Amino acid sequence: MMLSTQTNVGLAELIADLQSLGLRLEDSEVGVTGRRGGAGPSDHKAVNLAGRTVMIPIATVSACESPFVASRPDVHGISEIRRDGVVVSHIEFPRQPLFYGLQTAEGIPYSQIATLHSSDVLATTLLQSCIRYGNRKTSCQFCAIGESLAAGKTILRKTAEQLAEVAKAAVELDQVKHMVMTTGTPNLTDRGAALLCESAVAVKAAVDLPIQGQCEPPDDDIWFERMKAVGIDSLGMHLEAVTPEVRSRIMPGKASVAMGRYMDAFDAAVAVFGRGQVSTYILAGLGDTPEAILSVSERLIAKGVYPFVVPFVPITGTPLANHPAPTPGFMAQILPQLGAMLKQANLLSQDMKAGCAKCGACSALASYEV
Repeated sequence: MMLSTQTNVGLAELIADLQSLGLRLEDSEVGVTGRRGGAGPSDHKAVNLAGRTVMIPIATVSACESPFVASRPDVHGISEIRRDGVVVSHIEFPRQPLFYGLQTAEGIPYSQIATLHSSDVLATTLLQSCIRYGNRKTSCQFCAIGESLAAGKTILRKTAEQLAEVAKAAVELDQVKHMVMTTGTPNLTDRGAALLCESAVAVKAAVDLPIQGQCEPPDDDIWFERMKAVGIDSLGMHLEAVTPEVRSRIMPGKASVAMGRYMDAFDAAVAVFGRGQVSTYILAGLGDTPEAILSVSERLIAKGVYPFVVPFVPITGTPLANHPAPTPGFMAQILPQLGAMLKQANLLSQDMKAGCAKCGACSALASYEV
């Protein structure tokens, strides 16, 4: 159902504004159950807006003060979005997935093994822990990987068999189209690539589902070939920040993996997975200037790597919980130019086989590619 008549530019701007400022809900219980903490889009809720499903912050400090308010859904399930009292669009909320109602033979709810992102993406964190997380001198200051574990919303280690069982159900019951496998970093050698391989083998044996794996650059490029060989279709290696000062301040442990190593790893990964099948997450609003983000993005695009630029969202329970989200004006200095660069290079999110950039729900970037 098309719920808005905005132009592409107007829609992109509205999505960017909502993702920067957040959304207040008159009925917080509608739609797919939101999640506090965790490794994915946390403190968010999925909404359908003008034919797109996007993730909007609803439980952050900025969201509580947002000028955007969503009304209670009407009898058709449609809510008005008002800005300062003026209706600017209409949305609906994706239904709770059917696979959330199931559990394993051991009694573990499927939703603790993998969750629905957007409307048709299955996502899981293989290891809900990280060698850096327990020490604030090394942990990524924005990371909430331990928060959902502490709250009992997930389990520490998802087995390959559990993932295969849940993935099969999500495809059959909820028409999931692709899967994201990320992981906390378990070591300083393969950095999670071995876990990804083990899990992908099991899922691919159970169901034909495109998979994106996500990890830090492993110590040996042979892991890219191994991941590809077991059925991982695309790869995410996430920079998060792009300048030395911000990297060392925001993610002191992860910054020990030099930008040069990332760039070399991107080249090696593209040679295996193909142009446009390797991506990186960049969080705008942590201190990098728009110029720095666009400069690094230009380098990445030239390598065939998709730079998925997302507005930083301060997550409850992290050291950056009260850090301001980027303003709409800040994102407006990045997304239109970056979208034009991607279009010019014919490096488009829709062409990725699986992953965050293909989903696109956490950023308005895809709306600027057209």
